[in-house]
Amino acid sequence: MSATASRRSWLREFRWPALWVAIWIAMIAAVVTSSLLPAHDLPEVPDGFDKVEHFVGYLILSAWAVMLFAHRRAQAIAAVGLIALGVALEFAQGAWTVSRMADSADALANSLGVLAGLMLGPTAIGGLLVRIEEKIRGR
Repeated sequence: MSATASRRSWLREFRWPALWVAIWIAMIAAVVTSSLLPAHDLPEVPDGFDKVEHFVGYLILSAWAVMLFAHRRAQAIAAVGLIALGVALEFAQGAWTVSRMADSADALANSLGVLAGLMLGPTAIGGLLVRIEEKIRGR
């Protein structure tokens, strides 16, 4: 099996798979960057609202993964990777930053967001990017 055929079996049937994967990678890079920025470079949020931000951010990353990947196994692998990323970033905040600290509640909010996004796979959300491509192509 060629590398292209192998990649396509993991992804949904896209005309522009590189575009959708690149957007997902850019979103992940934005989360990594914002997670490691000094606290004073981030906007102020009401107490406790940061947990909502964590949940929603990882929900979006996970939902994008279920829109990208064609099979539940690939979606689950992406979810495990996102959970690991969320936990690793919490450790990194505690170890590598001066103005941030590791927070297990943030890691939990990240993980719950990933699981919520994963649950969207069998819904209409799962095929949203494919439908967007179809609309763009005029089908």
